[in-house]
Amino acid sequence: MSETFTKGMARNIYYGGSLFFILVFLALTYHTERTIPERTNSELLTESVVRGKLVWEENNCIGCHSLLGEGAYFAPELGNVFVRRGGEEGFKYFLPAWMKAQPTNIPGRRQMPQFNLTDAQLDDLTEFLKWSSKIDTNNWPPNKEG
Repeated sequence: MSETFTKGMARNIYYGGSLFFILVFLALTYHTERTIPERTNSELLTESVVRGKLVWEENNCIGCHSLLGEGAYFAPELGNVFVRRGGEEGFKYFLPAWMKAQPTNIPGRRQMPQFNLTDAQLDDLTEFLKWSSKIDTNNWPPNKEG
């Protein structure tokens, strides 16, 4: 091998490296596109879940809470709140009661505003959080309390 680094060698490294990383990118894209349908629970999407997502967006819940790691970290993670707060038997009662009790006015605690959501909106938000808890997140967050 030559002691000097020629333009031709640099060009070959550039093109070879570019081709290698383009192929890696395409392989990872293909893998992601194949696994996303298996990891989401899109077959469980209902009109109620869609309306719940709309309630979530209209009230800017992500401005304080995070959902599956996305959003603000001012308030608790809500990606697994369905499981943390009772699952099937308890959550449909927990969330509406919690939302109607806000603000709690406990000294020294951050206060969640009262959004004055209707019962239908609370039911839809409950369905949305239930649906989001069933997304396969590879056991994230690692802490049960979010």
